[in-house]
Order: sequence, then C-alpha cells, then structure tokens
Amino acid sequence: MEHGIKELRASFGWTQEQLSEKLGVSRQAIISVGNGRYKPSLELAYKIARLFKLTIEEVFIFEKGSNEV
Repeated sequence: MEHGIKELRASFGWTQEQLSEKLGVSRQAIISVGNGRYKPSLELAYKIARLFKLTIEEVFIFEKGSNEV
C-alpha cells in the first residue's frame, strides 16, 4: 500500500516546514515530492521512509520512465 507524503505528514501532525527540517531539505522539496513533481533521490526516499518507519516501497511507487536502465 502506498502512503502519500502529505497524508503521512498530516498523520504525524507535522507541517511542511517541520518535515523539511527533519529531513534536511527545503520546504519546496517537500512540496514538490508531495505533489509528484519531483522524484527524490534514493537517499532522500530512504530518509523519508525511515522517518515514518516504513519501507521505501510503502511510501513510493516506482514507475518506469524515460530514464529506465
């Protein structure tokens, strides 16, 4: 089951600013990831998943794109 960043953040009662501080990224990065406009690096995806005590697969859905190997 995929959990959206917005829903996870809200379930913990965190603002975008609080989440960005916990992850060491900008608030704009959190907004972009939450809206699907930005695919996080593996490192950031891992940090997000660990922060919410989930696996990367539970937070994000991998979609093949133009950069597939």
